[in-house]
This record gives sequence, C-alpha cells and structure tokens, in this order.
Amino acid sequence: MASNTGGVKPMPIQGRMVRERERILGMTPEERKWRAQYLKDQTLSHNEPRLVPEYWKEVRNPIRRFYRAPLDAFGRMLTPVLGKYPAAYVRYFTGKFLMIGAGVLGMTYYFKYNGNDWTKKGGWRVIQSRPLSTPGTPGWPKVSERTKPSDYANRGFANSPI
Repeated sequence: MASNTGGVKPMPIQGRMVRERERILGMTPEERKWRAQYLKDQTLSHNEPRLVPEYWKEVRNPIRRFYRAPLDAFGRMLTPVLGKYPAAYVRYFTGKFLMIGAGVLGMTYYFKYNGNDWTKKGGWRVIQSRPLSTPGTPGWPKVSERTKPSDYANRGFANSPI
C-alpha cells in the first residue's frame, strides 16, 4: 500500500499552538503573526479544490474507467439537477443496487435451472424431512409416503418420461 506521505515521516506544521490552552497561556508577537498567517493559509480560494482530469486518468486504470463510465455519465447528468453531493450519493447507491439486483437475478436463475436430479451430478439438492409427528397430534403415527424401497434416493427418476 502506498504511503500518504511518500515514505517521509509526517511533520505537524501547527506547532504547540494547535492546543487552545497553549494559545491562552500567552503568545509572543512573533507567534501571533505566525498563527495569523497559518490560519490565513488554511482558507481555500474560490476555485479550490480543483479537479484535474489528467490526475484521475493517472490514478484509475483503463479497466476501472471503462466499468465506471456508465454510472459516471449518469452522475454527470444528475449533477445540474440535484447538486454535486446528492448526485454522488445517487450514483453510488445506484451502482450498489444494480450489483445487488444482478446477484439476486443470478441466484434466482441458478436455483431455478440448476436443481439436483437424476440427470446431473451437481446443483442444489433439496431434501424435505417428514412433518413432526408426536403422540397427541392429529394423524399420529404418521408413516412415510415412501412405500417401496425404490422411492428412496429417487431424485425424480420415477417421474421421468423414459
């Protein structure tokens, strides 16, 4: 993982004046001048932060830019209508909902068309247990619906047309 400081140890430029108690104890005129300049330097100009498109092309690889392009275009379309931050939220959650929807559709397809029966080895096998039968419940003792030994481990073979 890349370092935020480029491998150089971070150095605080605020000095001891970062704490309010230190400033209350007393500041020299030189420290006051430095503090005023420091606070002035913290204010951004009207055109900052500045978005540099070349920077994002360098940071994001072409594959990532490709799969992000549809939602980025959608976000740019929403920005004049909703504003910068609401459009970013809508873009973010639209992508998440689309991924969840694709996952649900994929799982639905898989479970619907890849059941385990006698024709294939894989797929999800659903085994149902007999209903609970205890003394005192209606129909007790319940016997199994499987009357012949060939009914066990059938996996749909008895109902096949061949």
